[in-house]
Amino acid sequence: MNTSHDTTVYPARKIITMNPMQPQASHVAVRDGRVLAVGTLADMQAWGRFTLDERFAAKVLMPGLVEGHCHLKEGSMWNWTYLGWFDRRDPDGKLWRGLRSMEQVLARLSEVAAKMSADGRPDTEPLIAWGFDPIYFGGERMTVQHVDRASATRPIVISHANGHLMNVNSAMLRSAGITRDNEVEGVVRFASGACAGEPTGELQEPAAMFLVLRKVGHAGLLAPLTEAGIRSFARLACQQGVTTATDLVNKLTPQDCGVLERATQDEDFGVRILPAFQAFHGTHGAALGAGHVQGLTLRNTDRLRYGLVKMMLDGSIQGFSARLRWPGYFNGAANGIWVTAPAQYEADFETYHRAGLTIHTHTNGDEASELAIAAIERVLTRAPRPDHRHTLQHGQMIDAPLFRRMAQLNLCANLFANHIWYWGDQHYEMTMGPDRAHRIDACASALAAGVPLAIHSDAPVTPLGPLFTAWCAVNRITPQGRLLGQAERITVAQALRAITLGAAWTLKLDGEIGSIEVGKRADFCVLHDDPLESAPMALKDLRIWGTVLSGRVFEAQ
Repeated sequence: MNTSHDTTVYPARKIITMNPMQPQASHVAVRDGRVLAVGTLADMQAWGRFTLDERFAAKVLMPGLVEGHCHLKEGSMWNWTYLGWFDRRDPDGKLWRGLRSMEQVLARLSEVAAKMSADGRPDTEPLIAWGFDPIYFGGERMTVQHVDRASATRPIVISHANGHLMNVNSAMLRSAGITRDNEVEGVVRFASGACAGEPTGELQEPAAMFLVLRKVGHAGLLAPLTEAGIRSFARLACQQGVTTATDLVNKLTPQDCGVLERATQDEDFGVRILPAFQAFHGTHGAALGAGHVQGLTLRNTDRLRYGLVKMMLDGSIQGFSARLRWPGYFNGAANGIWVTAPAQYEADFETYHRAGLTIHTHTNGDEASELAIAAIERVLTRAPRPDHRHTLQHGQMIDAPLFRRMAQLNLCANLFANHIWYWGDQHYEMTMGPDRAHRIDACASALAAGVPLAIHSDAPVTPLGPLFTAWCAVNRITPQGRLLGQAERITVAQALRAITLGAAWTLKLDGEIGSIEVGKRADFCVLHDDPLESAPMALKDLRIWGTVLSGRVFEAQ
């Protein structure tokens, strides 16, 4: 028997282990950052002397929550102006009220622009804003004519909530050199009137947005990482019970890696980060990209894990840039954009796959999901690889037949359940129509087909908070009170698994995290309330005390 004294035992009101062979316990022992024992006090005593830490005695422990699709920019977006429809809290706890009309959006922009000028900031300094989505305003699209009302001289860049679109004013169009003669796909133009053929100021998807980003250097999800932003993200993660999170678009430049490595080397940094290499903008050839990621994995630590690759096929459903199968968009909008050309996607996917890397593919519309499944099937036929864990991300319109094909290929699904709340009504009324909206983010169908399931927030597209995401998947309620797809609801237990072991599976970390079992990392979410005893409608309101990451305790601030 090992008689090491460096053992800490935590009693709790209940320990939800997510291990079906031992679903609950009253005590857990931690040594060297790992779980030494799970069970009763007598089970702990069998290991010899220990320190009894009773700070969680009245609380509930469950595995640290795993956010399998988010972005570290959730921590730094608050350096810019928030223009979202929903109320939202920043990392410091300040509540930002949602803006419920185009006039309110323009009023906030005008206020910020005026303050920048009053503070002596030069007119060349851009005003950056985020969180905007015109779909809530009855289909009215923002144009330069709107944004110029806030300022026609200071460049203004507004990133949409979905991260796939932006709006700019005329000053920014001039600075970026965007004119009626620009042929980049995604530069939207006025269809009629005196301005017919001129850019509206709306830019869809990366190629068009890059024309602006190369000038301002930062805006939205593609802005460079900062240590301050990552630390703000870590505070948010602790507040939401998250111990492992992804950064699912990262160029992994030397600067990016330096920021990640410096932040995560700090013992007071309370979340494990998995950055995914951005493989869809053509900045690297696939072979070079694969070699780059393989080399970075040699620098992995407990709190920083390289090795994921992010690919991207289509855009955003609510932004009308996703690719939909027949009958297309409910309101008759044209089909969306291939962010990566289908043939290029298959070729690049095969390169990363043969390199042994795990690939997460963005597919929002069902045409994109179907194309990805077919391409991956051909790649796996040419290059079989057991236990690859390749994952379709978002997959909002995947139906039962597609899930069955995914199961045959051992593909995983990480579904964007938060969409049911944030855009469910708009999908019902504008983008998909009633029938398809009722099966959006079809978690029950995925499980019925045997597809490994995770669910996510895509923060900052929607706020980080796995328990809220679980609430969405369990209840499927929209702001207007619609129940979207009663048969697609899953149980609380299934949702909790999706935000712990399910997400860990898609990241190939289920052997280390996702459940409280002997030998795994001592990662816990510490709750005041019991999710298994609470009403399903109360899931999103459960109180979180903090987290434990590899045995180190972090109280939410």
